[in-house]
Amino acid sequence: MEILKRPYVTEKIQLQNEKGIYAFVVDLNANKVQIAEAVSKMYGVNVAEVRTMICAGKTKSRSTKTGVSKGRRAKFKKAIVQLAEGEMIDFYAELN
Repeated sequence: MEILKRPYVTEKIQLQNEKGIYAFVVDLNANKVQIAEAVSKMYGVNVAEVRTMICAGKTKSRSTKTGVSKGRRAKFKKAIVQLAEGEMIDFYAELN
């Protein structure tokens, strides 16, 4: 089970990055302790606090030639991770 799936990047989270707050999409079955350990191991930082939330999948519909097609996006779990004072994560350092 891979706990961290990907960083969750939005404008609001980008503004929080200066304060040491980052967001990740995580496995639905992961708990806060596992998330903190995974972030510490992957990025080499100290985690001060973890907040989690499960985001419900949205219903989507579109009109096609054969009628209305309806579906639903998958739900996902989001973790807001606050790092210890003075630490930061550089997601773009590996892209050189």
